[in-house]
Amino acid sequence: MRISGLATGMDTEQIIKDMMKAHRLPLEKITQKKQYLEWQMDDYRSVNRNITDLKYKVTDTMGRQQTFMQKTVNISNPGAVGIKATNATGEFSGSIKVDKLATQASLQSGALEENMSPAQVDSKKLSELGVSLTADEKVTITAPNGKVTEITVTAEDTLGSFLQKINKAPNSSITAFYDAHTGKIAMTAKDSGEGNITISSGNVANSLKLSGTEAKSTAGNNAEFVFNGLTTQRSSNTFTINGFEVNLKQVTNEPVTFSSAPDTDKIVESVVKFVDDYNKMIEELNEKIREPRYRNFQPLSDEQKKDMKEKEIELWEEKAKSGTLRNDPTIASLLTNLRQLMNEPIQTSSGKVSLKDLGIEPIKDFKENGKLSINEDDLRKAITENPNQVYELFAKSATDTDKGGIAIQFRKTMDNVNAVISEKAGTSGSVSDNFAMGRSMKSMNQQIDRFENRLKMLEDRYWRQFTAMEQAIQRANAQSANMMNMFGQ
Repeated sequence: MRISGLATGMDTEQIIKDMMKAHRLPLEKITQKKQYLEWQMDDYRSVNRNITDLKYKVTDTMGRQQTFMQKTVNISNPGAVGIKATNATGEFSGSIKVDKLATQASLQSGALEENMSPAQVDSKKLSELGVSLTADEKVTITAPNGKVTEITVTAEDTLGSFLQKINKAPNSSITAFYDAHTGKIAMTAKDSGEGNITISSGNVANSLKLSGTEAKSTAGNNAEFVFNGLTTQRSSNTFTINGFEVNLKQVTNEPVTFSSAPDTDKIVESVVKFVDDYNKMIEELNEKIREPRYRNFQPLSDEQKKDMKEKEIELWEEKAKSGTLRNDPTIASLLTNLRQLMNEPIQTSSGKVSLKDLGIEPIKDFKENGKLSINEDDLRKAITENPNQVYELFAKSATDTDKGGIAIQFRKTMDNVNAVISEKAGTSGSVSDNFAMGRSMKSMNQQIDRFENRLKMLEDRYWRQFTAMEQAIQRANAQSANMMNMFGQ
C-alpha cells in the first residue's frame, strides 16, 4: 500500500519521480546507443542491397558476351527476308533466294451438319453425328514433323469436347475446329513442314468423315531457298544460321543480299548505362562515409518526444541519424579497390586494354572522388574497330592466372563487400546471433532488462521508505494528539 503525503503533505510521487530521473540516465544512454546501432544497421543493409542490385545488373549486362556482340543487319529486300542476330559472335553476309515458303499441312472432314451453333457443338453428342461407341476408342493424329497427338473418345463426348481434347492434349501438334458454314471439321498442323496429317482409322475417324474419300488432306511443304549458292530446305520459314535468325517472308525472283555490322548504338548505350550506374554508386557511397556526425543530437526518448512538435522531432532525428557510416573502413576500402579496378589494364587476345582506350577516364576533379567520364566518339571507334576486344575488357572469364574482365572482377569485389557487411549487419530475417551488430543489440537488450529490473526495485524501495516515514509521522501525530487531549482534560 502506497501512502502519498497524508501525514507530511509532501508530493511523494513527484519526489520519487524526480529522484528516479537521475537513476535513469545510464539506462537512457544505453537505449540511445541501441537506437543509434539500429539506424547504423539499417544504413549498412541499405548499402548492401544497393551494392547487390548493381552487382547483378552489371553481371547481367556487362558480364555477358551477347551485350557486345549485338549486330545490325542491312537487307536489300526486308519485305521478303528478315534477319536478326540472336547469339552471333561473327559477322554474317551473303545472299538468299527464296523459291518456296514452308506451309502447314491441313485435314478437312466431309460435311457433317451445317450451321450448328456453339451451344449445339458443345451439347450434341458424337452418337448424334453417327459415331457408335461400345467402348472407349483411342484416336491418334500424326503431324508432318512426326509429333503424335493422342486422345481417348468416350460415349459421353460431344463434338465440342472431342475438339477440345485434340487442342488441349499434352504436346498437341494439331489445332482443330468446327466450321458452321460448311459443317466440316478442320485440322491444321501447328508447325510447317513437308508431309500430311494422318489420323488413325477407326470408328470415330470414319464416322466423322476424317478418313476415307470424303476427307480432304493438303500436304505441308518445306521452305526451299538458295543460301550463298547452296540449295537447301528447312521445315520452317524461321530458322537460325550462325547465331542469326532468318525469317523467310516471300518468294523472290532475285537473290536478297544482306550484311551485318556491330550495333554500335546498343553497345554504347550499355557501356554508358554501366558508367552512369557506377558513378551514381560512387557518389552515394562517398556521401555516406563523408556524412557529418552530430554528437550533440542523440536519439530522442519517448519522454523527450512528448514535449516536442512533430517537425522538431523530424529535424532532430535527421541530425541524429547523420554520419552512421562516416569513415567506414569497409566502404572506404571498396571505393579504393574500385578506383584501382577502373584504371588497371586487362590482358585481352589482342593485347592489354584499359577503359582509357575506350575513352573512359576518371574525372580529374578530386571532388568527384573517382567518377568516370566518357568520350563517346572514342568509345564508338573502339567498338567499331574491335567489338571482341571491348567484350574481353569487360567480360573475359577469370582463370587461375587471370582475374578476368572488369565486370567479372567487379562482381568478385562486390561479393567480398557483401559478405563483410552481412557479417557485421546481417540481412533481413537474419538471426541476431549470426552477425556482430545483432549480438551487440542482444547484449544491450539484456542490459536494459537488468537495468529496468534494478530501477523497479529501487523505486519500490523509495516507496517503502517514504511510506514508512509517512506512517511513522502519522503515528507520532496521533500520539501527540492523544497527549494534548490528556493534558487538556
